[in-house]
Amino acid sequence: MENNRSFYNEILTDHNLHPMHKHALADANMQLEGVNPSCGDDIILNLKVEDGKIVDGSFTGDGCAISQASADIMLDLIIGREVEEAEKLKESFLHMIKGEATDEEMELLEEAGALADISHMPARVKCAVLGWHTLENMLEGKTEA
Repeated sequence: MENNRSFYNEILTDHNLHPMHKHALADANMQLEGVNPSCGDDIILNLKVEDGKIVDGSFTGDGCAISQASADIMLDLIIGREVEEAEKLKESFLHMIKGEATDEEMELLEEAGALADISHMPARVKCAVLGWHTLENMLEGKTEA
């Protein structure tokens, strides 16, 4: 179990220190800010969606390592997928954070599974789900996360 934990910590650290998707996205056609007032995490999620497919995405903003890594991992998972697939991944992620994910959902989540232990740290759950809740609100057409 300890080896697993250090592997997951490596994934989170790598996504926090070297995020692939943390940059502006000039041609985004969807944008929404997500804020976690309890700790000050603040991200702006940018997506380029064409014909029901997420063709590109990025985020900007500031926050703790968990919120930043989670947003980057989320974008890794959803870019190139149909919006419906992204919504299913979001549901699976939220199930995982509640400790309710099936083995099949965990498999779908790939690296996002590195955040599974967050379910045991209630104070950090809001950090891990910030990007995902912002995505959910964006896809539902809400103007505020």
